[in-house]
Amino acid sequence: MFKWFGKVNFSPYTKVSDFAQHLKDGRLMGSRCKKCGATSFPPRADCGKCLSGDFEFVEISGKAVLHTYTKIVAAPTGFEDVVPYTVGVVDLKEGGRLLAWIGESIAEKEIKIGMDLQVVPRIFEELEEIKVYYSLEKPGTTWGRASEGGAA
Repeated sequence: MFKWFGKVNFSPYTKVSDFAQHLKDGRLMGSRCKKCGATSFPPRADCGKCLSGDFEFVEISGKAVLHTYTKIVAAPTGFEDVVPYTVGVVDLKEGGRLLAWIGESIAEKEIKIGMDLQVVPRIFEELEEIKVYYSLEKPGTTWGRASEGGAA
């Protein structure tokens, strides 16, 4: 299932493998420790706070604050066709950090550290293998959910 991210996971089993299916279904999921209640994103199989392996998936709102960003003008191999592009690191409302592309709803001149953003899962289903990534958009941006017919 992790091949949807563009890389194959060679481990035969992982406790958080359902994370990829949730993304495909349009749900942004984190994990919550059943022992101490700590929430993390991306999901962790073992709690970073108390080390318990007993967790549950919880839906993350995607509400976030921009921590830092950079504009890429000299792209790594495989991304030469999309330069220049901007990526940002956000602090999620529910806890955790995420690295994602700054989306089309935000003009370069509007980008400010500390601004509110919305994380949006994106899926390229037209490719042979599904590719999943995130974009950072203006607050309130929505995306397709599983109950609405799949991710946008």
